[in-house]
Amino acid sequence: MRALSHADCLALWERGQTLHPLDRGLLAVQAAFPESQRESVADWPLGRRNRALAELRCACFGRWLRGWTACEQCGERLEFEVDGNALAASNVGSTDELIEVQGDVFRLPTSRDLARIAGEHDSSTAAVQLLEQCMVSSTLQDSGKRQVDLEKWTEEQLNAVGERMAQADPLAEILLHFDCPACSHAFDLGLDLAAFLWSELEGRAKRLLRDVHTLASAYGWSEAEVLSLSPARREFYLGMVRA
Repeated sequence: MRALSHADCLALWERGQTLHPLDRGLLAVQAAFPESQRESVADWPLGRRNRALAELRCACFGRWLRGWTACEQCGERLEFEVDGNALAASNVGSTDELIEVQGDVFRLPTSRDLARIAGEHDSSTAAVQLLEQCMVSSTLQDSGKRQVDLEKWTEEQLNAVGERMAQADPLAEILLHFDCPACSHAFDLGLDLAAFLWSELEGRAKRLLRDVHTLASAYGWSEAEVLSLSPARREFYLGMVRA
């Protein structure tokens, strides 16, 4: 993995301004892992993408991911802490890994699959559409055409496929469990690692731009000159300007 400089961070943030959140995550992976540019990151299994994002996040911001959410029942603020090193060391599924459920064969979901169902707001329909994207073959196929109508599958059948996918690629979905102390409501919530990392990258980029503005105004330095300063030296100069 290539470490991102402050200039890299600004360039990455600028390039991602007009992109879909899914594409921002892929852009970040490509920036930090030059070898990924030889293949399509969009076709990586989600676990592999998330592991790369976890590695990048730890390199840029440290081990612990800290944040909060609101209880979905009473609105109580609930904090969480996730070990990024553990995520970065997780086992993930491979691109050519297939799973079979009741004679039907599926590959693992990718970012490209998520992009194709991004406009669907009903979670049940989106889940069916995702499985349709991932179906490779079926016992009911005829002349290479899919004959299975997944919308007619029972919830138990759909869950069986989902469970097998989760076993094959455990980092594809990162679920956090919460027990609300205010109302005793328990629930699980998915952690969108790409969105979490991007919010931190955006915060850093804006702080860097404010630092550039302050020091350029005070000393006449260029953006490149300000960014070339070590964090300690930059903070010292900023302290003198603000004094």
